[in-house]
Amino acid sequence: MNRLLTYFLNFFLVVCLGLGLGGCVTTRLQVATSSPWLEVELNTQANPLDISFADSDHGFLVGTNRLILETFDGGESWKERNLDLPQEENFRLISIDFNGDEGWIAGQPSLVLHSNDAGQNWTRLDLGSKLPGDPYLITTLSQDAAELATTAGAVYRTNDGGATWEGKVSDASGGIRDLRRSSDGAYVSVSSLGNFFATLSPGQDSWEPHQRASSKRVQSVGYQPNGELWMLSRGAEIRLSDQSGDVENWQKPIIPITNGYNYLDMAWDPSGSIWAAGGNGTLLVSNDGGNEWKVDPVGDQQPSNFIRILFNATPEANHAKGFVLGERGTLLRWAG
Repeated sequence: MNRLLTYFLNFFLVVCLGLGLGGCVTTRLQVATSSPWLEVELNTQANPLDISFADSDHGFLVGTNRLILETFDGGESWKERNLDLPQEENFRLISIDFNGDEGWIAGQPSLVLHSNDAGQNWTRLDLGSKLPGDPYLITTLSQDAAELATTAGAVYRTNDGGATWEGKVSDASGGIRDLRRSSDGAYVSVSSLGNFFATLSPGQDSWEPHQRASSKRVQSVGYQPNGELWMLSRGAEIRLSDQSGDVENWQKPIIPITNGYNYLDMAWDPSGSIWAAGGNGTLLVSNDGGNEWKVDPVGDQQPSNFIRILFNATPEANHAKGFVLGERGTLLRWAG
């Protein structure tokens, strides 16, 4: 009798364990019947990290291993472009931004390039040896004017083509894993450990730290089209800020799919659809504000981790562009 009871008890525990673990396996979403993305051949194993356009057709792509490519057809094809940099230095070109003919590139270690002729010529600027952190994000403001943010959370501005730089932050001391800038000049960053995020409003000279929305470490934080924040956390968790101007309150987590890979970036396309990208070709879309999601069929076939999603990478709104950047030379172009 005792043996029979033990058998049924063990069987019951195995069933319960199986049901419990069932929530940890891959939850397969419906695959969309079509895709707005087209695969672009880059012929490189480097990782593309950023793209910017001087006009609707002419633009540049930068990335790891000194990668810089140039396009004259709106991003349909790319050709290698050489920069006058020492061959012994393996630069990581991490950020590029154009405003018409005025363009800037930020790279690591300690690299800033400036062009005022749409990238025909680039001038390397001397940043000195006391820059806190490495260049991380460059933003073109106007002719000869730009803002540079570093991996230490420092923000500098130049109005003379990079001859001099004025510090805008007084407490640049911590490392960051992600940093973004809004169109109105605000910044949001994620600490190197992902245990908190911080905001910097226009006119402020110090970062304001904020607690993460849950116990899960933060991957990245960025801006929604309405100016509010979004947050990606470990465990493939998406959150949107809950109230206007309040970065302490967040909506309930959105977890479209659990496949063991985290989301690395998120963006809204010009039609208002939300895109989330991450490891192992994860590229998801929601057309209803995040309630229902589908797998993009083109992204699903890519043997790559998607690093970043870019939209409106051109100054003309009627020539809106979009790109998904992935590891080992993976690039998708948005066809709308």
